[in-house]
Amino acid sequence: MEQTQNPAALIYDWNEKERTGPLLRRAPRFVDESIRDGLQSPSVRDPSIEQKMHLLRLMDRMGVQCLNLGLPGAGKRAQEDVERLLRMIVEEKLNLVPNCAARTVASDITPIIEISQRVGVPIEVTAFIGSSPIRGYAEGWDIDKLQMHTRSAIKLIVENGLPASFVTEDTTRSHPKTLDRLFRTAIDEGATRLVLCDTVGHATPDGLRNLLNFTRGVLRALDVEDTVELDWHGHNDRGMALTLALYALEWGVHRVHGCGLGIGERVGNTSLDLLLLNLHLLGLLDPKHHDLSCLVEYVEAISEYTGVPIHPSYPLSGRDAFRTATGVHAAAIIKAQKRGDTELEDRVYSAVPASVFGRKQEIEIGHYSGRSNVIYWLREHGYEASDALVDKVFSAAKKGDHTLSTEEVKAIIDS
Repeated sequence: MEQTQNPAALIYDWNEKERTGPLLRRAPRFVDESIRDGLQSPSVRDPSIEQKMHLLRLMDRMGVQCLNLGLPGAGKRAQEDVERLLRMIVEEKLNLVPNCAARTVASDITPIIEISQRVGVPIEVTAFIGSSPIRGYAEGWDIDKLQMHTRSAIKLIVENGLPASFVTEDTTRSHPKTLDRLFRTAIDEGATRLVLCDTVGHATPDGLRNLLNFTRGVLRALDVEDTVELDWHGHNDRGMALTLALYALEWGVHRVHGCGLGIGERVGNTSLDLLLLNLHLLGLLDPKHHDLSCLVEYVEAISEYTGVPIHPSYPLSGRDAFRTATGVHAAAIIKAQKRGDTELEDRVYSAVPASVFGRKQEIEIGHYSGRSNVIYWLREHGYEASDALVDKVFSAAKKGDHTLSTEEVKAIIDS
């Protein structure tokens, strides 16, 4: 077998140029919102309790530290599911911090307190309130009302011994005077976490940086920089959710929220699986704590349980992620395979190593294919790649307008 260089040494990585110091200040932490915020998508089906349990086990394997179990204020079923899942975390000793969402009203918070007391496990309560002027105008709210709800909600959570996280909905479109007042109120009442939300996917990297600098200024003025942590919760309306999540971690946010397959309201939340994938590729996830061999299984389970299809070109988990029918691409992969080097085969035409995640390179036949595609396909499927047969399949493919299915190629062979 011919030996090759380490494929990584054959890649000139512009991503690493002019970088000084570590990319992240601390090990990244995540909040999985798949079975709460993800289920607010109008296209999803609410998974069964057994399906949710399976997802929790996968989250635990992947090293997700925290998950939102739901919004118990939504009704009896939500409360029953949260309690069942919380008991499962205890019984199976999963390394997952339980978290529940609530509006800043006692009717949402009280069920969380009661579930926590029955199970005997603290639940982090993320109490949210709309803070942007556009939302306030539409709802008829003023700052005094927002402050009153903030104060009473955080006080109720803290008095009952639960960790309180304060969530300003639409933070990225909120006025600094409003945020300053609400942040100070929540912290005065004992909140130990602020969740900054890009609720409608409005932010750009500049907006995120400005918001973080402002928020840190408030924490610094209160002398709580070391005791109050920051979360980032992003949506994908402008298509920048993943990029912003990576920036948020680089710029010192303690936790980032996301959903499997990026599901969620409108165009969805930050894709948690793609965030994990990118951090792995950057070498920022400790494999002792993050088993990503089940990452594709996690995405496929999210898709199956919610009824949201995986787009063919979705990174890593999509049908076409490692599939090509283009002649020049296939030729490079085939040549790498002939060297007997799986890593080279994985990297020559892909930034993501398929084999690490249980996938493999796939070569198909279509109108952009070369003869090497046909030869490879025939041999992979147990046919002798004679010149006559190769010519027959190649000619038929060139007359078509799509990538041929296995059945179509076999029909050409048998014709």
